[in-house]
Amino acid sequence: MHSPRHETGPPDLTTPEGFGAFYEDHIDAVLGFVTRRVADPHLAADLTADIFLAAMGSAGAYRSHRGVPVAWLFGIARNVLSGHARGLARESGALARLSGRRLLDDEDVAALEERIDAERAFRDLAERHAALSEPLRAALDLVVLDQLTPAEAAQALGITQATVRVRLHRARRALSGVAPGAGRQLEAAR
Repeated sequence: MHSPRHETGPPDLTTPEGFGAFYEDHIDAVLGFVTRRVADPHLAADLTADIFLAAMGSAGAYRSHRGVPVAWLFGIARNVLSGHARGLARESGALARLSGRRLLDDEDVAALEERIDAERAFRDLAERHAALSEPLRAALDLVVLDQLTPAEAAQALGITQATVRVRLHRARRALSGVAPGAGRQLEAAR
């Protein structure tokens, strides 16, 4: 089996087989992305489904020269989660999302709760780094937590790779508690 992080061709989401293979390759990465950000298993399942529905709807917009499918998918995931957080289109989409969908059974809920519990340490750390600005947190999360390269993170965020590297440096410096210029002051004191 190939690694979905190193795919180079566009995802085939036009056939049931192509979508099934794409889903199987990426479900763990997307579910991990979502469960690190939400604590409710039903919400995690709904958002994950919405991410794949959005990917199906925008498959024609994928451009392989801009990066790998997983980075494209994480960009979609960020947009879906942001849309949810703002509450945009919740009322109009609620009936459509629930229509014809099977409810989660106890086993599904238990599996999602187990996964959410496993991600609890991340949520505790997320509370400690909540003081970071959203752009710094976004770059840090995509590279450190979601294990994208800076180039892939830049693609998902729609910014340059240099900007991602600057944001990573600033975020790490802020999390370590080192003030700007403190490194130079420490060197001068030695």
